[in-house]
Parts: sequence; C-alpha cells; structure tokens
Amino acid sequence: MRQRSRFCLSTGPERSAFTLVELLVVIAIIGVLVGLLLPAVQAAREAARRTQCSNNLLQLNLAAHNFEFSYEHLPSGVLNPTGPIRNEEIGQHVSWTIQLMPYLEQQALYAKFDIEKGTYAPENRMIRELAVRTLNCPSDWMPSEPEAGIAQGSYAGCHHDSESPIDLDNNGLLYLNSRVSYAGISDGSSNTILFGEVLPLKTDLGWVSGTRATLRNTSGLNADLTLRQQQQGNPPGAESPYPVGGLGVGGFSSFHQGGANFAIADGSVRFLSQSIKPEVFKLLGNRADGELLSAADW
Repeated sequence: MRQRSRFCLSTGPERSAFTLVELLVVIAIIGVLVGLLLPAVQAAREAARRTQCSNNLLQLNLAAHNFEFSYEHLPSGVLNPTGPIRNEEIGQHVSWTIQLMPYLEQQALYAKFDIEKGTYAPENRMIRELAVRTLNCPSDWMPSEPEAGIAQGSYAGCHHDSESPIDLDNNGLLYLNSRVSYAGISDGSSNTILFGEVLPLKTDLGWVSGTRATLRNTSGLNADLTLRQQQQGNPPGAESPYPVGGLGVGGFSSFHQGGANFAIADGSVRFLSQSIKPEVFKLLGNRADGELLSAADW
C-alpha cells in the first residue's frame, strides 16, 4: 500500500514579488503625482490667505463706515499739530488705525492709548509693540524685522494720488487732520480707494504711526516688493529710499501674486492687478478729480 506524502503541494497560482525596476517605476510615478499636486496645494493655500486678507480689509471698511456714521466724517489719516509729516519719531502722529480701534472690537486697546501724549510717548509703548490680527495680511510671511520690536501692519490709507508728503492739501481720503465725509467724495465712493495693502520696510514706524507705515499714495503698485525681498538678504544697495526722517511716502504693494487687495470707499473690496494703467490707478487715489472711470478700466 502506497504511503501518503507528508507534504501537500499548493495547486493555486504562483505569486511573484515586485521586481526592482517595477518598484522604481511606481516610486517615480508617485513622485510625479506629488510634484503635480504641490503647486495646486500652494495655490489653494494662497487663495485662502488672499480671502482672509480681503476679509481684513472688509472689516476695516465696515469700521470706517461706522466711524463716519458716528462723527459724520472719516477718521483723520494722521493727527498732528503741523505738517508735512516726516518719517521720524517726533510729533503726535496718531494714525487712523488707532481711531478705528473701538469699531474693530478693540475698545480695551483704545482705552489704554493716550492720544494727547502721542504715538511715541513711553505710556503708549506697549500698544506700539502689540500686533493686531486684523491689521496683518497672512500672505506677508517675511518678517519685516522692525527696530526695537515695534509691531507693523499690512494696510494703509490712501492720502494722495501721486508721490507727495503727507500734508493738509492732499487729495485722497485719509491725510493730515483730514475730516472727509462721504458727501465730500465728489468722484463717488465707488471710484475712490480708502485702504490698500502695503509691505512695511525696516524704516517704518509701526501700525500706530501716522507716517508712511499707515498712509500711502497711488503713485505705484508693488514697487516695494523687490526692495522688501532684498532687505531680507541684506545685500549691498538694499537701503530703503524712505529713510527715517524723510518725506517720501511711496505706493501700495503686497505678496499676492499679480496685484493687491484694496478697500474701496463704497464698502467693497477689490483685487487690483499690478498691470493696471498708471493713469487709472492715479484717478482712484483722488477723491475729486472730476474724471470719468469705466468699469472696464479697472
């Protein structure tokens, strides 16, 4: 009688392992897919940051409208006995940002700030060092490294339609001791810039200061971007054209690709391309130039 084998042979199909070549091909395919996915992820994140930035400007716009409703005029771009305003720590220099704090749910901050003593008083030092989330664009990821720990902001009011010192005779909405009402915007609030994005430089004096740190003009868009990037690496020739003590103010700028967000005086927020015609951008900074603007222009 034949004896049964102790071992049973499998009758199923044989399994083969991955070869090295197949494994490398799979890894290469995964790498390509990840490479294609990363730009889409970055674009989605930037879109979210740009939306948050737009929401910040919307909050500022709403606060300015509530201020105007209460006082029958917009906040002053900067409170100071005399002008023009210099980019230095001398004077009262109380910015529109401080004046809007009660309308941005920052009553406690406003109560601790002494307007009469001015921005640079030791009593107001704590406020100058405090960062306010609503005043910072999330896309501005490069630290501006301000002197002595002074907090910076990402938004500025429009004081003039061209490069000019901040003074009493500016034609924007926010300038030295301004008290512009919506009735006084003869060009129409829907054709006039109220706030816009800026990239603070090392020489700027912080979000509380009513200097070029919080006031800009429509002389240019994204002109500060290259300088800001240069300053981070500190190469030769990266000095700011707006040194402390100067009268230079400068235009608007942002880290958003292709342009910047702006709060229009009618309450809306729009993204303006950096390829906008300079003459159109100039008209948007003037509250009473009398010129006609088509929707297709901007």
